Amino acid sequence: QVQLVESGGGLVQAGGSLRLSCAASGRTFSSYAMGWFRQAPGKEREFVATISWSSASPYYAAFVKGRFTISRDNAKNTVYLQMNSLKPEDTAVYYCAQGRSDYPRSSELEYAYWGQGTQVTVSS
Repeated sequence: QVQLVESGGGLVQAGGSLRLSCAASGRTFSSYAMGWFRQAPGKEREFVATISWSSASPYYAAFVKGRFTISRDNAKNTVYLQMNSLKPEDTAVYYCAQGRSDYPRSSELEYAYWGQGTQVTVSS
């Protein structure tokens, strides 16, 4: 049984930073791409960032590029999302997901397992 558990969310002022973590268990972590998605109130879930098993191919949504950094530690079965220069529009529930393959992709359909999410609230 694959489990993904996010942590690190919270309330932060605009311009601040948060680091999200996602601990995975139940499947060979290093064999699969990992991704972060988010869902704001009243909106559909959207892609944020993804990373290959080797960390060689991080890919970001246009709206976060330069502010967010995805990384992973295969020895710890953990993927991270460092979020800097946060804006009120970044307020959302953030989900990590494990890919169906080791190729990083932005479509939700390419992810087999999902965490429960962690709330990020950015105040103005």
